[in-house]
Amino acid sequence: MVFIVDDDPAVLKALTRLIVSAGLEARPFGAPDEFLKAYEPRSGGCIVLDLSMPGRDGLAIQDALAERGSELPVIFLTGHGDVPRSVRAMKAGAVDFLSKPVDDQVLLRAVQDALRADRERRGGREERERVRERVASLTERERQVLDGVIAGKLNKQIAGALGIAEKTVKVHRGRVMEKMGADSVAELVRMLERTEPPRS
Repeated sequence: MVFIVDDDPAVLKALTRLIVSAGLEARPFGAPDEFLKAYEPRSGGCIVLDLSMPGRDGLAIQDALAERGSELPVIFLTGHGDVPRSVRAMKAGAVDFLSKPVDDQVLLRAVQDALRADRERRGGREERERVRERVASLTERERQVLDGVIAGKLNKQIAGALGIAEKTVKVHRGRVMEKMGADSVAELVRMLERTEPPRS
């Protein structure tokens, strides 16, 4: 979904037509508050946002999205060469800043890049959630064994630290690997480093 927010009806219509012609789904808004009322923070896609609008400007919309926990990629459009505001927008996470009148192909490339970044971010978040769920499914003892494995300890060392038999550690270790969906210790370590799930 490509959200478009611009208070100029002609620009809004042209941008919407361009996005739809590229085979993408567009949702236009002529006023910032209309967009904020309709937007769900978990929605995927990106937003093409006019920087200068009466009332709530583009930077205020960007701030409002951040307050809601949204990570929607923002592409700013402006009719003015406003360097300080563009710097602030980029620091706050905008993925692009384009001057009006914007070249159609330049805008479409920016939109495609933003959508790709959003898909990758959402995919990473879903993977982190899956790993957290798997870690949460471990018993307390399995978590203790997991911590030992991640620390690079041998079964014998883990057994000594936990006061249990080495063969018991092997059983727990096997269950940990199965529940986590990992084929090797290296994969398990990479999985946990990438997602940083909460562990005991």
